This record gives sequence, C-alpha cells and structure tokens, in this order.
Amino acid sequence: MEFKSVNKTLQESIKKNWDRPALSNFQGATLCYRDVARRIAKLQIAFEQCGLKKGDKVAICSRNQANWGVSFLAALTYGAVPVPILHEFKPGNIHYLVNHCEAKVLFVDDVIWEGLSADEMPDLQVIVQINTFKFLYARTQELADVREHLNESFGKRYPNNFGPEDLDYYEDSADELAMINYTSGTSGFSKGVMIPYRAIFSNVQFACGAEPQMGANSEVVAMLPSAHMYGFMFEFIFEMCVGSHVHFLTRVPSPKIIMQAFSEIKPNVIIAVPLIIEKIYKSKLKPILDRNKMFFHIPILDKMILKKIRTELVNTFGGRFEEVILGGAAFNPEVEAFFKRISFPYTVGYGMTECAPIISYVHWDKTRLGSCGKAAINNEIRIDSDDPENIPGEVQVRGANVFLGYYKNEEATANSFTDDGWFRTGDMGVMDDEGYLYLRGRSKCMILGPSGQNIYPEELEAVINNLTYVVDSLVVEEDGGLTALIYPDYHQGELDGMSRAQLEKRLTDAMPEVNREIPNYAKIKKFEFMPEDFERTPKRSIKRYLYQRQ
Repeated sequence: MEFKSVNKTLQESIKKNWDRPALSNFQGATLCYRDVARRIAKLQIAFEQCGLKKGDKVAICSRNQANWGVSFLAALTYGAVPVPILHEFKPGNIHYLVNHCEAKVLFVDDVIWEGLSADEMPDLQVIVQINTFKFLYARTQELADVREHLNESFGKRYPNNFGPEDLDYYEDSADELAMINYTSGTSGFSKGVMIPYRAIFSNVQFACGAEPQMGANSEVVAMLPSAHMYGFMFEFIFEMCVGSHVHFLTRVPSPKIIMQAFSEIKPNVIIAVPLIIEKIYKSKLKPILDRNKMFFHIPILDKMILKKIRTELVNTFGGRFEEVILGGAAFNPEVEAFFKRISFPYTVGYGMTECAPIISYVHWDKTRLGSCGKAAINNEIRIDSDDPENIPGEVQVRGANVFLGYYKNEEATANSFTDDGWFRTGDMGVMDDEGYLYLRGRSKCMILGPSGQNIYPEELEAVINNLTYVVDSLVVEEDGGLTALIYPDYHQGELDGMSRAQLEKRLTDAMPEVNREIPNYAKIKKFEFMPEDFERTPKRSIKRYLYQRQ
C-alpha cells in the first residue's frame, strides 16, 4: 500500500468541494465544506492559544451532530489525537476515560455535561460545549479569555477573508498515532485502541474501491454512533475524503426516524447493523409472508409476491442505494436467507475497532449465505486450525488496518498478537478454498459441550430469535446445561390479547421446536424470561459478560 497523508487528503477534499454541502443535522442546519473549514480554523487558533501541542489528546463525547464532525477534524488536522467517547457511557466511565487518555480538551454536549464534574477530570484545561463551541470550563482566566477574543484573533490571522488557499493541515505519517478509540466491549471494560494514520488511510482506500459511486454528489445517513469505529469510518471520514454530504440523525435512530430519513435523503449507500434490518423483517415482512404462505407453492404467484416485497423494501430504503452493508453483529440466518431469496442488495462485512474497522467484505452480488466476505485490501486473514475449511479456529489478521496496541496496557497488547505478529481477533471461524470467511462465534463466548463439543451460543440464539414474540435472546451455561434468557415482545402479546403469563407459556411450549433444530449436545434445558431488554453496547450487541452464570 502506498500511503498518502490523511490530513492532506481531507485538505484537498475541502478545497475541491468548498461550496458543496458537507455536514447536516437531519431536519436542521447544514454546513458546507467552507463552513466546516472556517470552524476548524477558529478551533485551531483556540487550541494554539490554549497551549495544545501536537500529540495532545482531545476527547469528544456527544451525540451525533455536525459539530461532532467539526471537532474531530479540527483536532486531527491540528496534529492532536482525537479520542471519541461513546455518549452512552455512564458519567463515572466518562470521567475515567478522559483521565485515562490524559485529555487536555473535552468537547461535550449539554445533556452529558449535566452528569459530569470538572473536578473529577483534573488534567483538562478547557471543556467546550459542542453545539456552540463556548467554554463551559477553563482552568485559568487566561484560558477563558481565549474564547472571549476568538473572533478578534481569527480576524487578525486572516485579515483578507478566509479562503481555500489558507488551508495548511498537519501532514501525518503512516505509523503515527491518529486517534484512540475506546471499545464498547461486550466482554468487559473498555480498552483504548490506538489507531495509526495508515489504518484510516487503508480503510478509506478500501471504501473508495468498494463504493466507487460515492463522490461529491453522494448522500449518506449517519445513524450509527460516530464515536464507534464502524460509523466513524464509513458514515463520516470516508465521505469527508471524497466530498460527500453526511446527514447526522441527531436523535435516537428508531426505525421510524431512519425510514423517514431514507425517504427524504435517498442515500447512495447504507451502513447498518443487522438488528435494524431484522426489525423491519419481523414487523413488516414476516406478517405478509405468513399471510401468503399458501401462495408460495404456486411458482407464478410466488415470484410476483417476492418481487413486490423486494420493490417495496428497496423503496423503503430510499430507492437510490448501491447496497446495504451490514456489520457489527451476526445476521439472523432466516432473515438473511429471505433477503438472498429476493436478491435484495445487502452484504455482510466483518470488522473490529482494532482494524479501524474493516477485515472482510464482498460486493452484494458476490455474497454467500452465512459468509462475511473475503479479506479486504491491504489485509490478510488466516484461521488458526489444522483444517481451516472444516474445523473452526481463531480468525487472525495481518496488514495495514491493524492497530498499534492498547493505550497504557502492554499486557493486553502482548496478548492480542501471536508470536509471528498476527492480530488475534478472539473470533472463531472457517474459511473456504476461495477465501470466503464464515464466523462461528466469539472464542470467549464458546461453551464446551458434555463430550468436548464446541457450542457457539450465537447459533442457538439465531434459532430462538425466529420464534414469534421473541425480541432477542442470550444462551448461557448454567448447572451443566444451557439456559436461554429471552426478552419477549410483551407489548405485541398484549395487543394480541395475551397476558404476560400466557405469552411466556406459549414460548416455553415452543422449546421442543427449538431443540429439534439444534444438535443433541446443545439442547436448551430451560427458558428464562427477562422483564426488560438486555443491556447493550452502542452498536446494539448484548453486553454478554453481565449475564454469565457462575
């Protein structure tokens, strides 16, 4: 891979697209590339006057919004190290992470700031309200004065107006630390993943090859958290590098808001987690399929119904997209099989924060059922198994996308790499002779069966989740057997005239149906019902470690 400076790539994109729209808050204000550049310039004057040095950390903790993007770009192109922190974290976690990364500046929005205390974060010099860029806190009066006189300072720096020729961003190098991204962690406390510039550049290069239609006239809906590597890379930084227009959903991305945004914006590519697609399938498509079961045995009617469903589904997503790229979690096999059957343009990729994030992908017309594609460019994948095609082994990765290590955690870094330098993902999988990767589950989640068989709970959960009235499930080991924790759709049951007890009995009675579909050594012994939804990471994965039984 021939490396090119990420910051200089952004500089050229901003110059080239000066008058085009760059960042919008959905149903709110829009910033053109020139507006973004102007805000970056003001923030960088403030950084300079506050004594921020190259390599200092700038934490950003806010909901998705245009100024999140401005704050990130201002820090990155200054040569500082941005540290996005997921806004869903509890105040105690945010305090800990800001201190752990030794941030000098914190950008935060009002709702989050209400739960925080400057006294708990002694290294911070200033705390900035992200929607106005006012200082909420400054360690000294001298620092507070920086903000008071910022417009004056900007006027002195650029007396003849501010134009494209004034851009001169920090020139980065391949192995230099670009950002620290704290994992959302389904298996324990967050770790600070150190992402080098080469990993960002490699992922942008991958995205340019995967989605060549994306450019200066393209639209994208950013519905995943920008502080998560998946959303950050493919709904924000890639788009900024090619001059596209990003629309941030500033509210909780419920299916209703997402569908409204798709119909108004008509995005050119859709980045999503499987849960969104599965919700649409369960709420909109499964009832239609169940009502028309008798017609699926008549070939002509079967084709007509499926074609109509495909057309409606494509229109639901705005009708202009090249493909829907799914990642962040396993895709339910029943739902995937149906999408494959109607030739819906979806593909399942695979990635991790530690690879910034992409590991594998293929275009939707080359997908294979159950696979998450082949190794992305600049990457190699191997399976740690004597028979990688048939016996699952750990998925290991090497290449430009791989991170530098975990911040201030040498032990975790050492444990994450093999002796010959491959990154150990902790995921189990097999790979066919054409290089298609099939994941089998997390090695940490794997349960050992009674005769030494490997049981991957994700495969059992996919069967349970196909039951009507099941929102989600989690299989855990308990007293030598397997228990399925189930969160039922109590609201739908109520609408259908069932009490909680009746709904739970109906699901319990379906246990033999579930056990018929899974191997004898993986039989479920009991169902246990959750009164409310599981605790989840921002990418909607269940925090498994919270539910393990002793």
